[in-house]
Amino acid sequence: MFFKSVTVAAGLLAVAQVASAAPVSASAAAGTCKPKRNVELGPRPEYLVNDMDDSPLKQKLLTCLEKEAKTTRFSVGHRGGSVMQFPEETKEAYIAGTRMGAGIQECDSAFTKDKQLVCRHAQCDLHTTTNILLIPELAAKCTTPFEPAAAGKPAKAKCCTSDITLAEFKTLCGKMDSFNATATSPQDYQGGVAPWRTTLYNAQCPEVLSHRDFITLVDSQGLDFTTELKAPEVPMPFDNGTYTYDMYRQQLIDDYKAAGIAPSRVWPQSFVYADILYWLEKEPEFAKQAVLLDNMGETAELLVGATANLTKYKEDGVKWLAPPLPYLISTDANDKYVPSAYGLRAKELGFDIITWSLERSGPLKQAAAKKDYYYQYMLNGTKKDGNMYEMIDVMAQQIGIKGIFSDWSATVTLYANCFGL
Repeated sequence: MFFKSVTVAAGLLAVAQVASAAPVSASAAAGTCKPKRNVELGPRPEYLVNDMDDSPLKQKLLTCLEKEAKTTRFSVGHRGGSVMQFPEETKEAYIAGTRMGAGIQECDSAFTKDKQLVCRHAQCDLHTTTNILLIPELAAKCTTPFEPAAAGKPAKAKCCTSDITLAEFKTLCGKMDSFNATATSPQDYQGGVAPWRTTLYNAQCPEVLSHRDFITLVDSQGLDFTTELKAPEVPMPFDNGTYTYDMYRQQLIDDYKAAGIAPSRVWPQSFVYADILYWLEKEPEFAKQAVLLDNMGETAELLVGATANLTKYKEDGVKWLAPPLPYLISTDANDKYVPSAYGLRAKELGFDIITWSLERSGPLKQAAAKKDYYYQYMLNGTKKDGNMYEMIDVMAQQIGIKGIFSDWSATVTLYANCFGL
């Protein structure tokens, strides 16, 4: 959304709406992309390094703790790159992730009732990621207005970006993604935040962004972009048949064109293979970096088929591939991380690989005990937080990945700077 006050602080340029006359961005006009912030990593990377077992990798990372950190495209801000602490896909989350060195920032796109793109991780998550239920006139427009917990049934609500207009969306405040299933009031429903997260940065109304606002903000920092086309959760075509799915996926690209952003700075992404094929046909320049998000290996049996599918993707012209972390990592007989068959095949076929999402799961000891999704094929090797850098090292050095989506960008930034990525 638009910033409610126009300020210039800490090098952040004021965000203004992109004009319809397709302006050329400042960095595009200059023919370069230069980040405008000093990078600060904070205490977490050092904590993770200290938590590692002694090894050459640990010793190398220790020597890098005092190096000046720089922005790197290897560090991709997942939903902003700071959502362990900051409400996702808000101005504040992007600023924090940028400060921690994310060289590419992500917006997940969904559309509003008046068919404008906004940054939300899902079309229908406003009830858990914003304060919409606390605004009666907007809460009444939700697909499923709030229903309190009663008679053994959990509280529920469902509020979608397509329920409200862009102007209404911009009045919302972002919050940490959570809900309280036992709530008997909309106020109680705001709770349920995981204990390793925080509500500290909910207090000052974190600002939600339109897709065009996101582009302007990220461009003002000299960074690059990745936008995911989120699957619609309403029947398509939308709005009495006036808004088709093709119009939706074309609009993602058109927003970048309107802002004068060079295709070389954009990684459009989707889980839907047909979206990648559409961009390859209709927008070949932007499709050079179109990223296929692969979720076809959700069980060990399916992962074998997902590995076999890679050949077809390559033959169809896909260059960038983004599987989740567990597709790339397995463990050996000594419970050490090793590249998976999927990861080695993707490397052999020459894909540029980005993976997701680091720092998504909380403390790794707990994640392993719960058989967390992101560690499902490497549970035997996952025992403590320090294992995180061992996993990154296998993916970077033995598979050759190009980047990592992370909920805390500093973790990846330290490694990337240390190894010159």
